[in-house]
Amino acid sequence: MERNLVIGADIGGSHISCAAVDMISGKILRDTVTGREVNNQAKANVIIEVWTEALKESLSRVPPEKVKGIGFAMPGPFDYVKGICYIKGVTKYENLYGFNITDAISSSLEVPDGFLIRFMNDASSFAVGEAWAGSATRVNRSLSITLGTGFGSAFIANKIPIVDGPEVPKLGCVYHLPYNDGIADDYFSTRWFIRRYKSATGKELKGVRELAELASSDKIVSDLFTEFGHKLGIFLAPWLKKFHAEMLVIGGNISHAYNLFGNVFEESLKNEHCDCNVALSSLKEDAAIMGCAYLLNDDFWKSVQHALPLM
Repeated sequence: MERNLVIGADIGGSHISCAAVDMISGKILRDTVTGREVNNQAKANVIIEVWTEALKESLSRVPPEKVKGIGFAMPGPFDYVKGICYIKGVTKYENLYGFNITDAISSSLEVPDGFLIRFMNDASSFAVGEAWAGSATRVNRSLSITLGTGFGSAFIANKIPIVDGPEVPKLGCVYHLPYNDGIADDYFSTRWFIRRYKSATGKELKGVRELAELASSDKIVSDLFTEFGHKLGIFLAPWLKKFHAEMLVIGGNISHAYNLFGNVFEESLKNEHCDCNVALSSLKEDAAIMGCAYLLNDDFWKSVQHALPLM
């Protein structure tokens, strides 16, 4: 029997989402979708236990003999080749530092010989998912970004993340690039909106959703979205042109407010002589699950291995 199913597991800052993906049809099996809230400051064994519960639930809903393995979409720093976590200096998953996730999951699930567990950066997983089965399927070269608590990004050529070379920034992403008096991640993320709104009004909101609800009645808020879109276009245009990107895919929580900044963003790209097409993520929260599941495609695995140590 062909092992055509893969469990994709997206590790978020405070959750795990996973599902079985049919590698032949390129679709998620909806009745296998599971998730758990995770205390990201818990001890390592507790975090692994919660992840294992979610994985077991997805696995229990498919024939075990048809499952080839698990692909993880993991935030970094992480050794994506050896499966070792090196997150440190942030308030999430620090207790996993130095932990071999491959060994821990294999042991907890008691997987059989030949069961594969592979890892890829979460932003790269999102981009690969969109290139394989989402908004960038019809082009060869794309940049996918996620706008939310952070500024995720990945450059893709023929479904493979491009992480080095003259066409992309160092590490193959843009969050760390200098911008104003900080880095891009400080400005093209939820933090910027909250900081700017508080500076202008003295009020503090939880996130962009609350701001978006005020946009129609509060000029300060609508102006913030206009400024965000304008500056994002100016920032991204040089890299889109340098990479010869045919498509820019936008995801993340802030993308839900695209109606408030999309027009000015696309106009900003045009003003920078960038004719790249723009699309919102069609897979949304499924993109990373699809992308990391694709790690179990043998041809893709051979092609992406050189990029994993640089993610």
